[in-house]
Amino acid sequence: MPARVAHPESIVETDWVAERLGDENLTIVEVDVDTAAYEQGHIPGAVGWNWTSQLNDSITRDILSKDQMQRLLGESGIMKSGSVALYGDNNNWFATYAFWQMKLYGHKKVMIMNGGRMKWIAEGRELTTEVPSPTRRIYRASDPDVSIRANRDYVLGVASTPNNTGLVDVRAPAEFSGELLAPANLPQEGSQRGGHIPGAANIPWLSAVNESDGTFKTVEELREIYQKGAGLDKGNEVIAYCRIGERSSHTWFVLSQILGFNKVRNYDGSWTEYGSIVGAPIEK
Repeated sequence: MPARVAHPESIVETDWVAERLGDENLTIVEVDVDTAAYEQGHIPGAVGWNWTSQLNDSITRDILSKDQMQRLLGESGIMKSGSVALYGDNNNWFATYAFWQMKLYGHKKVMIMNGGRMKWIAEGRELTTEVPSPTRRIYRASDPDVSIRANRDYVLGVASTPNNTGLVDVRAPAEFSGELLAPANLPQEGSQRGGHIPGAANIPWLSAVNESDGTFKTVEELREIYQKGAGLDKGNEVIAYCRIGERSSHTWFVLSQILGFNKVRNYDGSWTEYGSIVGAPIEK
């Protein structure tokens, strides 16, 4: 018998979403790396979130505040008790980033559509360019759950003190080594130095998905990668990071929701922040 996903309520398949199109109790949200993809066609009824302008506070260079999250969810027609299915391009990079932020502010019924935009389109399912006009709601978010987020001071403490915390750098090997400052297809910007946080293991986020359709690998395969291969211990704390926090949220999802690690933090400041901190140790 295949091993079970730790939190099966956090993952749904394309069939499940297709059967519930038009369900008033479900809000479907698309979040893409390519912010123009939604306009080219999306799941009928899906709301589109722009990660650059709606999932970040560009003034403070931070994730959304509680007030900002309440406004975004309310304007999207989402109630605190409502179900939300998130999906996007690039095997759900920013869909998992949105999932992580929603969990940070206490939303319970939120899930990722396995395979994301690529799988939905590959299966020949319906797309539309019609933008919905959801009924505005009053949303009351919980105070942030800081146990699933790591800030720079926390990470500096981990990097400079012997401990059992596992650091996972989910970037490509060339970024980890310091050869590149950003993914090869994205601008070379963000940090002053190349390299990685001392003691970090390099487990590229792409290791967790099937190349054929972008779905998550089986629990057994993921255990082989993260626990047997990289030696991560479910009983110890793990911190994932990338360049700006979206690829690491994908790995945070895999570790916390699929494998059931209880102490996983996403360092959303990631390498753009750490690689520019004066006096912070790095490795190449």
